[in-house]
Amino acid sequence: MIEILLKGIGVGFAVAAPVGPIGLLCIRRTLKEGRASGLASGLGAATADGIYGFMVAAGFAATGLMISYAQPMQLFGGLLIACLGLLSVRAFFKAKSDTKPADAKEAGSIVSAFATTFALTISNPMTILAFVALVAGLGSAAASHAYAAYILVFGVFAGSALWWLILVTAASLARSRITPQTTRWLDLASGTVLLIWGAWIAWSAL
Repeated sequence: MIEILLKGIGVGFAVAAPVGPIGLLCIRRTLKEGRASGLASGLGAATADGIYGFMVAAGFAATGLMISYAQPMQLFGGLLIACLGLLSVRAFFKAKSDTKPADAKEAGSIVSAFATTFALTISNPMTILAFVALVAGLGSAAASHAYAAYILVFGVFAGSALWWLILVTAASLARSRITPQTTRWLDLASGTVLLIWGAWIAWSAL
């Protein structure tokens, strides 16, 4: 059982670790809004990873259904990333040079941070394809126990959450050394990258 759990953690960590648009968004929110917002963003992505992991490990037919809708899901995810990038660029032009990052966010903002990264991760068909490949490589150990699928899913969630905790902690430590003016320029840089990235993903879907 410990072997299945550790393998699940490895799968979750491996899927979450590549720094794509969600990682960039998580870093930006940590630097701009604080650690709580960054952790909420990471938890949203980890929750979506856990759901995908469960679907693959349990052999749900829904995995094939979601892959069949890969194109509209990719289009939705790309447009959402582009919109978030546009909002970030807009914040750069609206912010004043003396604006300081907030230390605490309202509950609504935390929920929004969780929901957006959850939607982005769950709408990415490449995530489920990655899980199919990784879980398939776990071998017969994943089928050796009645609750193996659930243990595997918990490991996937824990591994993904561990990566986001590491990323947010690193960004949070850097935040104390970054001036408000630098944060504004990070808004512009990250927003531009997200806007272009999202537009490219949406265009690829079309």
